[in-house]
Amino acid sequence: MQADLINIIKNAGIVGAGGAGFPTHIKVAANAEYVIVNGAECEPLIQVDQQLMDILADKVVAGLESVMRITGAKQGIIALKGKYQRAIDSLERYTQGKSIEIFVLGDFYPAGDEQVTVYEVLKRIVPEGGIPLKVGTVVTNVETLLNIAEALEGHPVTDTYLTVAGNVPNPLTIKVPIGTSVKEVIALSGRSDLRGMAVIDGGPMMGKIVGDVNQPVTKTTKALLVLEEIHPLIQAKTMPLKTIIRQAKAACVQCQRCTDLCPRYLLGHRIEPHKIMRSLNYAKGEADVLKMTFFCSECGACEQIACPMFLSPRMINGRIKRELIQNGIKPNTSTRMPTAHSMREHRRIPTKRLKIRLGLIRYDRLAPLADLKYQPQVVRIPLSQHIGKPSTPTVELGQIVEKGMLIAQIPENSLGANIHASISGTVVEISKHIVIDSCKKGGNQ
Repeated sequence: MQADLINIIKNAGIVGAGGAGFPTHIKVAANAEYVIVNGAECEPLIQVDQQLMDILADKVVAGLESVMRITGAKQGIIALKGKYQRAIDSLERYTQGKSIEIFVLGDFYPAGDEQVTVYEVLKRIVPEGGIPLKVGTVVTNVETLLNIAEALEGHPVTDTYLTVAGNVPNPLTIKVPIGTSVKEVIALSGRSDLRGMAVIDGGPMMGKIVGDVNQPVTKTTKALLVLEEIHPLIQAKTMPLKTIIRQAKAACVQCQRCTDLCPRYLLGHRIEPHKIMRSLNYAKGEADVLKMTFFCSECGACEQIACPMFLSPRMINGRIKRELIQNGIKPNTSTRMPTAHSMREHRRIPTKRLKIRLGLIRYDRLAPLADLKYQPQVVRIPLSQHIGKPSTPTVELGQIVEKGMLIAQIPENSLGANIHASISGTVVEISKHIVIDSCKKGGNQ
């Protein structure tokens, strides 16, 4: 039974829908005491998960029960914010009499950080550089569970749910075929003219600027936020790294606020961003200090809330971390058991304060789930939209495919995920993407 469920998940091409896209069939193939559903959705403006937990609560619970069976977990816990009352009411109807608890989180950032969620729910601290399984827990995303429930009904992953918000006439949450262009999805919100605008893929804190609005949405796309190019948030995200480093060297006053508010530091992890900033003034840095960057989650609390000088420890941490990895340097090991900071409960970042600091209050509007079955003419489905190796095409140029058909598979003996056609049509290109055109009748014509 366990192996059958894992194969269903694997064959359906399910990956973590709310993060980096780790293949779910690998993640759940473990023994765990608890399965925690991360429904915190703590990034401002994103409204996907809270609506799925309300409108599709039955399928979310069904997916959770499947993961509990696979892992042998004694309890499932759905962690979401108290302000998501409609979702709580819906979930309570489908969890009655089951070994599933609803855990109410406070409205703070980053409540949805995987390790923060585990501590809030279980008061267990995930070791530095470790995963929740180290403390007997599997954490999964809301839409991932929905995809598992769909897979049990014979439907592979072909679509993704995402929120379109920001400077758009009609914010909405919508289900679209994977491979639809960013520009096309944003147009569904009434914003077809993107001149003078920039788009963030993901939340305002951890999301990245979209370099080309013709690029496709993937299995992990959860939000598209449209803001003016002159918006301070966009200016900060597009600042050259050289400028960020130069400003840090000149303006960091070593106030330690970035450390005091760092969520991982407050969990007892060995990371002190202010010391990393200080090390920039040394030719080679301080080796042990630089290794602290391995424990940075890059949540952005240090730059958007903590720093009075508007510097970016997050960007600097990320750059140093990547350089260390490229040079084969690993973090220092430790047998110490982290202890949460005594002031942790008093240093949470209220979401409302974060919205004000980010300049997003005027865009804090409802983005209701649209009852719209959108069908693009063309989709560009990336062969790499997950952690692991790119998938290997199983189709040929000119081949006619149906929605849901396998078009690329996991390379042999590799970490990866299957990919399925998100629309019916003809394969007109095979490169780093598989392009399907619903109007073509065959060949690359």
